[in-house]
Amino acid sequence: MILVLLGLLAFQVCMLMVVEGMSFLEAIWLTFTTLATVGYGDISPVTPLGRVLTVIVMYIMAITVLTLLVSDYIEYRFYRRERIVTGRWRYSMKDHIVIINTPKNGGSQYFIRLASQIRAVPGYESIPIQVLTRQYPDGLPSEVRDAGIVHYHGSGSDANAMRAVNIIDARYIIVLAPDSSDADSDSVTFDIAHRLSEMQLANRVTLECVNDENRQRFTSLGILTVIRPVRTYPEIMVRAVISPGSEKVLEDLFNYQHDHPHRYELPLDDLSWADIVSALIRHGIGTALAYINADNEVICHPDANKEVEGKALIVLVKSNETPPVEDLIDALARYRAFLERYNSMKSEHDEVTDA
Repeated sequence: MILVLLGLLAFQVCMLMVVEGMSFLEAIWLTFTTLATVGYGDISPVTPLGRVLTVIVMYIMAITVLTLLVSDYIEYRFYRRERIVTGRWRYSMKDHIVIINTPKNGGSQYFIRLASQIRAVPGYESIPIQVLTRQYPDGLPSEVRDAGIVHYHGSGSDANAMRAVNIIDARYIIVLAPDSSDADSDSVTFDIAHRLSEMQLANRVTLECVNDENRQRFTSLGILTVIRPVRTYPEIMVRAVISPGSEKVLEDLFNYQHDHPHRYELPLDDLSWADIVSALIRHGIGTALAYINADNEVICHPDANKEVEGKALIVLVKSNETPPVEDLIDALARYRAFLERYNSMKSEHDEVTDA
């Protein structure tokens, strides 16, 4: 219809120039003011043939074609919007994140928090995120859309749905457990994982496994990262996607059978943070995570060389053999003595060197 409209306009311009004796610019001006139904009246056809052809070409044909074009465009916009809202629009995404499945409870809030934390990572501020799910048949909640998330209505077990989300071009693929409290969810995610493995995409997949006994089944398919679902802490998923391997440290924090952070009440006033960390590691106690200052503020990642002043220390220790506070006091005292000997020897060496 666009070509037909352009053809009619070109014919009208040529007709006005030949029949009416108008210049090219005058013919263009009259043709487009007529098409827009403005009708300024400053120029108009004067010959009978010119008037008849204008009625036929412009009033009957060109304006009708233009109306059809506008109508079709508006209809297309409504069609496109309806397809987008209901999750049936195929986006031309590349280098994006695809999330397969939706948590049974609190899915919307989980997606919002997950997206915000992913985009808080430098370099991922504008990465596209698309969810492949059978939930939200009437559209994503507005707060999820406002987080910059789109969805496609389908299943990870459907090859057509996989193609619709451009799974081949995805940078990361996240497979969520439909129900974090039901071990049968692993059978659903296993089917999806198997399909992704067949598509040679397993090395991009971060997958949730409810039953730890099934982890080996997923890793044997080549899945990059397998984690347990922790809905209240999306940071584990973010770390697994952005920095594979670091999620293991976070997972252990939620497993009291291995390591856990423990608070020790003891004065801190004459050692740097680097000294404290070294002292605890040297004596096999654990890893210092933070300290509590005099205002009861938890100070994480302090300056390594700045002297620490506080009243308590938070240390990552083994849960089955949590050291008593006396061990920490002894370790710090031994490290102070070591520093004194080291500084004394260094001073003597400097004096000999100067001499």
